[in-house]
Amino acid sequence: MTADLHVQQAAPKNAAVVPPKFKPLEMPELEYTPGLAKEMAPIYERVKNVIPSVEWPFFAPYVKAINDLKKERDAVILAHNYMTPEIFHCVGDIVGDSLQLAREAAKADADVIVQCGVHFMAETAKLLSPEKTVLIPDEKAGCSLAESITGADIRRLREQYPGVPVVTYVNTSADVKAETDICCTSSNAVQVVESLGVPEVLCLPDEYLAQNIARQTNVKIITYAGHCEVHERFTPEELREYREAHPGLSIIAHPECPPEVVDEADFSGSTSGMIKWVKDNHPDKVMMVTECSMSDNVAAEVPGTDFIRPCNLCPHMKRITLPKILESLLYMKDEVVVDPAIAPRARAAVERMINLPL
Repeated sequence: MTADLHVQQAAPKNAAVVPPKFKPLEMPELEYTPGLAKEMAPIYERVKNVIPSVEWPFFAPYVKAINDLKKERDAVILAHNYMTPEIFHCVGDIVGDSLQLAREAAKADADVIVQCGVHFMAETAKLLSPEKTVLIPDEKAGCSLAESITGADIRRLREQYPGVPVVTYVNTSADVKAETDICCTSSNAVQVVESLGVPEVLCLPDEYLAQNIARQTNVKIITYAGHCEVHERFTPEELREYREAHPGLSIIAHPECPPEVVDEADFSGSTSGMIKWVKDNHPDKVMMVTECSMSDNVAAEVPGTDFIRPCNLCPHMKRITLPKILESLLYMKDEVVVDPAIAPRARAAVERMINLPL
């Protein structure tokens, strides 16, 4: 499809009523015209290696409309590394892993935060910016890890292990964070555990992350049987097969993978750590053992590297789309609210993590 064609998008269905505190806005035109093609050319230049030209006429009107609406609503978009390229590179204002987004949410200079990620991330943004309006484009964007544990589970574990501090992965609900001593992410988990100065901790809920942490510290780690449905599917045999099929392949893995998978990798780290490794090392061929949209996002910035993609998609992250982001900003829908009865305790657990020295 070329720029001289006109592509008219259908308006989102089931338009919501704008809450009274926000100004109603008209649905923008979603037409791909030669003028729009010219205006959006610099943005497409950033993603042309990962978004086929035939798809751009669909995405471009939404990108234009969303970026205009951000100004109208005084909004900032936080986009996790697992977002697809048209979101990550084209409308995301702040991009990164869970820790980076948590830090930025706390200091975002905007009235409205749109969290392009899953629900626990939006809750975390609301905890750290309670005075701001926080939106999530799809309130059903959940997380297998977050759903694996509840606040009641934490209370039961505290009874079972009296006096043992509880470290919970930020990939949890506010209800769980409220029962926690301190949160962690995959990028700072070892630092968080060792900052407590105790001989043992409960590290919840990701069993594999906890096992991988345990190999990097002398602190005894008590684990819980929660798993990420994306990372638990990788196997060491799969990685060895990729190495055989692609001689010279560098493999980097997320620590939510099973330890035996991490053992097969050349490097293991958080999503931000994996991105940094690729940019620093410029491998000829690399396989990122994590959610597969991240390879597309990094490939757009490291064109000289061949990305081998073992594509495990996160169905929850993929609920976030450009049309849903547009609806979210237009109608100010799916606002995230945290129960005030638990918010102060949940916020404290996140802030203890954020306040650790970099």
